[in-house]
Amino acid sequence: MSFRARLALVAAAAVALAVVAASGVVYVVVKDELYSSVDASLRSSMERIQHGPQFGFAEGPQQPGVFGGYPQAVRQDGVTCCKRQGENLTLPVTEHDLSIARGDSGTYYANARVGNTHVRIITFPYQPGFAVQIAKPLDDTDRSLARIRWLLILIATGGTLIAGGLGLIVSRAALTPVRRLTETTETVTETGDLSERIEVEGNDELSRLAISFNTMLAALEESSRARSQLVMDASHELRTPLTSLRTNIEVLASERELPAGERERLLSDVVEQLGEMTTLISELMELARGEQHVGEPEDVRLDLVTAGAVERTKRNRPGVEFKTDLEESLVHGVPATLDRAVGNLLDNAAKWSPPDGQVEVAVHGGEVTVRDHGPGIDEEDLPYVFDRFYRASSARGLPGSGLGLAIVRQVAQAHGGTVVAERAEGGGTLMRFRLNGAAEPNS
Repeated sequence: MSFRARLALVAAAAVALAVVAASGVVYVVVKDELYSSVDASLRSSMERIQHGPQFGFAEGPQQPGVFGGYPQAVRQDGVTCCKRQGENLTLPVTEHDLSIARGDSGTYYANARVGNTHVRIITFPYQPGFAVQIAKPLDDTDRSLARIRWLLILIATGGTLIAGGLGLIVSRAALTPVRRLTETTETVTETGDLSERIEVEGNDELSRLAISFNTMLAALEESSRARSQLVMDASHELRTPLTSLRTNIEVLASERELPAGERERLLSDVVEQLGEMTTLISELMELARGEQHVGEPEDVRLDLVTAGAVERTKRNRPGVEFKTDLEESLVHGVPATLDRAVGNLLDNAAKWSPPDGQVEVAVHGGEVTVRDHGPGIDEEDLPYVFDRFYRASSARGLPGSGLGLAIVRQVAQAHGGTVVAERAEGGGTLMRFRLNGAAEPNS
């Protein structure tokens, strides 16, 4: 059974229960009103008997006259008398009726069946040792209640059917966003087209679900686009070193004589190219992880991470002087990725520094600043320096993959922070690596 059919069935069942409950209440109220009218008539007859001719047993039963209904006197020993003139109808006598004749109970009403007649009986005390019963047929009342029962049954049945039909209509309208969501999902599954979107109308829960689904599709589309772009860029960047590597290996593998020292130079080039490819592949793997951290975030001393990265860069770049101003700064992040990001900033600054140049490194309040005194970045290149594989025209001849600063930006975004590049006063470049949510250092 479809969800739409189940929803309509539940609506019909709920309406049916409500209609049945309401019909039951209506029936009880109407029945009470009809019985109240009969009881009022019986009380009127009771009052006429109480203020009219007396019943007696001295000389045998005497006729009570016409009082309305079917009167009958009951003695405390169960003997009945004084029926209406010409009436052979005998009303049933119960122990309750005898207790009223004895004076142990008061007036009460009861239903009974006398022959084939359904009657309503009132029994009340009369003289000491006697009670009087008056019965009134319920034929008209029963017919009225029967008509009401059938009417209520028809109303309940019709209401349930109407509710079921309306439930189907309402469920169709209510589930339209779900149907569109299903159709879009099936289309995306069949075609792989992540540009599909759901039309959103209103601001209810289903509309918000559609908005969330559209947001998810947009994120998947952007992720797919970025992945495709990464593959294309990686293929382009790998093509040049692979071609050069292949050429050098073919020359080394050939049987022709090489000039003195040429073989050593070619071998050195092969080793250098393999190192560049290893670095490029490592950086590609780092980017491919996206925002997935290598480890669990923890409280990290950013100043200590930066100090370690500075020492490592000093060993790799002995011709560059590093001047540090590291203030204690506690942040929440992944130590390994933060170390990689800071190290890339330092490597970039050292690469652009002139021989015996100076790189100024500072840590203050969750921010790392790295300033070099190189040629600086042209204004037209500033917006793109953190893009993957982007290399300014002035950097085309320098070693590197163009991924180092892209990794820095990725780490900053994964930690809810930012990284920006600025032209420094007096020349050179200033990089600002800022992490959000920096904690206060322990006192």
